[in-house]
Amino acid sequence: MARGTGKPLHLTGVQLENWRNFAQVDVGLQRRVFLVGPNASGKSNFLDVFRFLHDVVAVGGGFQEAVRKRGGVSKLRSLSARRYPDVAVHVSIGNDETPTAWEYELRFTQDNRQRPIIKREWVARGGREIMCRPDDKDETDPERLTQTYLEQVNANQEFRDVADFLATVRYLHIVPQLVREPDRSVGRSNDPFGGDFLEQVARTSEKTQKARLRRISDALRVAVPQLKELELWRDPARGTPHLRGKYEHWRPQGAWQTEEQFSDGTLRLIGLLWAVLDGSGPLLLEEPELSLHPEVVRYVPQMFARTQRRTGRQILVSTHATDLLRDEGIGLDEVLLLLPGVEGTEMRPAGDFAEVRALLEGGSSLAEAVIPLTRPMKVEQLSFFGD
Repeated sequence: MARGTGKPLHLTGVQLENWRNFAQVDVGLQRRVFLVGPNASGKSNFLDVFRFLHDVVAVGGGFQEAVRKRGGVSKLRSLSARRYPDVAVHVSIGNDETPTAWEYELRFTQDNRQRPIIKREWVARGGREIMCRPDDKDETDPERLTQTYLEQVNANQEFRDVADFLATVRYLHIVPQLVREPDRSVGRSNDPFGGDFLEQVARTSEKTQKARLRRISDALRVAVPQLKELELWRDPARGTPHLRGKYEHWRPQGAWQTEEQFSDGTLRLIGLLWAVLDGSGPLLLEEPELSLHPEVVRYVPQMFARTQRRTGRQILVSTHATDLLRDEGIGLDEVLLLLPGVEGTEMRPAGDFAEVRALLEGGSSLAEAVIPLTRPMKVEQLSFFGD
């Protein structure tokens, strides 16, 4: 919450320099964001900005580990970088009343030992600078620039709200095969690909767990009408947690199936619904439409909107789906278009494009106006493959 307002915080803007696909980015962020662009345009890399900041403040993480997980500074630095080799991330955090309640900037490069080194770390609250590095202590001991103040509890007291907020960022991209093989979850914790998803459900308090599964079961009946009940069940022999669903069947009592028999679409939808209910910070979702029926996909944005009215949670979604963008409630400022070019990927709100506004005024849907702008050039040449 923002101090003194009771309003939930969310990411209100981001500026990037030399981050992977992006040489320069400066965009505002709404509480619901749809990232649309062709393959390899940088949708995942954009979401990874917020995963990176989460990893900096996470227990067992930190600046050095966050960069190492991504292959080092040279892997993070944009191929378009020339004269200015620093990588920079600047985020604004606030709410509708105070969009820049907090600002945090991290600029870094690498030293001659290829270690990530901080060039600038800066924090402002309400537009007033409260921390800027390098400071006098850093000048006398440059080794200090291998760690951010953000990750240090003895140094971030004045702006711990920023660290606490970034720690709530959650990313999810369920891989059904990982959920079905519980042995793969050994040693995993909060795996964004679902390796320990069932363990996450099992670790939730029984009251909360049952309430969530009941709500998920009610929602699933729309997409999977045969599924009448959903519960957590432990294998008595091994103690392994399983999701068990009761399907309507010719037998009077129905038939129980575990996640091993669930379809990919059912597992992904369960994971999506659980993630929306689990947590309060920004939720990053990759292509939630995968394996889902188009008519189910059409109502996913409304589900997000209803959740946000209740919780205020921010949701950022990457998508290729025309059906996801057919919802008339999606605003032009909620859609960010990624357009690759020789100087890196450009990112702009859909409302910046006169052709998009003209098509909408002419009666076209948002999907019909936006998706063609992200069509890869010469995509029709794929039809010649195999000749």
